[in-house]
Amino acid sequence: MDKLYIPIILGTGREGRLSERVAKFVLAEAQKRGEFETEILDVRDFVLEGRTARLGKETNSANAKKWSEIMERADGLIVVTPEYDHGYPGELKMMLDTLYNEYNRKPVGFCGVSAGTLGGPRAVEQLRLVAIEFQMVPTREAVYFPHAGNLLDEQGNISEESYAKRMEFFFMELAWYAKALKTARENS
Repeated sequence: MDKLYIPIILGTGREGRLSERVAKFVLAEAQKRGEFETEILDVRDFVLEGRTARLGKETNSANAKKWSEIMERADGLIVVTPEYDHGYPGELKMMLDTLYNEYNRKPVGFCGVSAGTLGGPRAVEQLRLVAIEFQMVPTREAVYFPHAGNLLDEQGNISEESYAKRMEFFFMELAWYAKALKTARENS
């Protein structure tokens, strides 16, 4: 089977974002597996100018079309999101809301990030509900990165070795769902 195309969304546009470190780590770990083709997709490059619009209805921007093409091709998705004030970033919601059908029957895995002690579970739980509305399959395994400023350096190198094992389980589950759902989509 060909490699699975599983892009990684860097879900915040804030300056000094710790999520960028996590996205780099997730990218490096995904590339080690050899079964994924992946890249980081920065929400800054795709979010519309401060408004939500579905592709083909209120907008036909080049960025929205590019996002649509990426998700048409994608076999699944990884979202790296910080938790801001018990929720996920608005620009991530705006990016996701530009599409609908392109997400259907594709798995999504979440990585939560915070400067505090929890690692973003409330943001991830909210995004699971959004994913279900898009007819995506949220995976059970999520990886949380608390104290991200101390846990990772700016290049995405991590100080705690246990994360390699956590990512292994995360990717195994995501790959299983991606393969099963891809087969189902191809046979329908």
